Amino acid sequence: MSSSLTNHQVRLAKRPEGTATRENWKFTTELVGEPAEGGVLVKTLSLSLDPAMRGWLNDAKSYIAPVAIDEVMRAGGVGRVIASKNPQFAVGDTVYGTLGVQEYMLIPEDQLKRNGLVKIDLRVGTITQWLNVLGMPGMTGYFGLMDVGQPKAGETVVVSGAAGAVGQTVGQLARIKGCRVVGIAGGAAKCDWVVKELGFDACIDYKAGAGAVREGLKAHCPKGVDIYFDNVGGEILDAVLARLARKARVIICGAISQYNNANSMPGAGPKNYLSLLVNRARMEGIVVFDYADRYPIAIAELAGYLKDGRMKSKEDIVKGLDTFPESLNKLFAGENFGKLVLEVAQD
Repeated sequence: MSSSLTNHQVRLAKRPEGTATRENWKFTTELVGEPAEGGVLVKTLSLSLDPAMRGWLNDAKSYIAPVAIDEVMRAGGVGRVIASKNPQFAVGDTVYGTLGVQEYMLIPEDQLKRNGLVKIDLRVGTITQWLNVLGMPGMTGYFGLMDVGQPKAGETVVVSGAAGAVGQTVGQLARIKGCRVVGIAGGAAKCDWVVKELGFDACIDYKAGAGAVREGLKAHCPKGVDIYFDNVGGEILDAVLARLARKARVIICGAISQYNNANSMPGAGPKNYLSLLVNRARMEGIVVFDYADRYPIAIAELAGYLKDGRMKSKEDIVKGLDTFPESLNKLFAGENFGKLVLEVAQD
């Protein structure tokens, strides 16, 4: 009986100023309960840890409501249905949805769509791949590149955060579409992996010293940058703007370098924005939820690439709900290597 189960949860205790610390969270327990008619109970297996989660902690208008004080922290994840009173979900089904940073998620019928609960097939990809290439990062990379970037064979694509969850999908997909791909990542190990394992044409180590990005772009993009997929913002965005080609497209996905500013707001805007005017270029944001009705199309294509070996998937797995505060911060220190996944329970 699920009513005898205890749910351990991580809730927002107070909004962070700058980097979130353990003091911004509180750990709570409560009994789970049984699903009502039409509802389901899901046991969390693994959760996706993403840079966007830091933005959800700010009490500011955005594309999604902020996490409320005392609310269970929002997170997408993969879980197993352990009780169901809904004909669409059977006990034992593997599902993806917004499960929150907790061990169990009791979802009433009227919240199933809002939580995006869908069945997934582990024959198509592993649990961690469903949180990476086949999950939200992969969907972000796919629609950002294909819909906003509109790549053409022979074009030069630059992607920052190249070894991260979104970046690895963007770079590999651009290569498959016939583009020349230059990554930007932090550290020699990540750059080597991006080139040797993922097949990028080159990778610039932004930690290699002052001017490394500027000089790297000059060397690897002699004819300019046709598409820039930006995950980091800040000085790297400015450096790429200075190298845009005519009719370039800049895709704004994230600005991880800015998320922990003490005032919870990004720093000054890009200095080189007039490059958009000079080069008749455009800059456009990507919010993945806008494409939800087309996720199956992207999943089918990306799953095919995983199966035939044209695309690889790397995950960095951390374990235990109690490690959540420190594990989330690995993203902002550049400590993760691949998609960061929090394993809550073994399958």
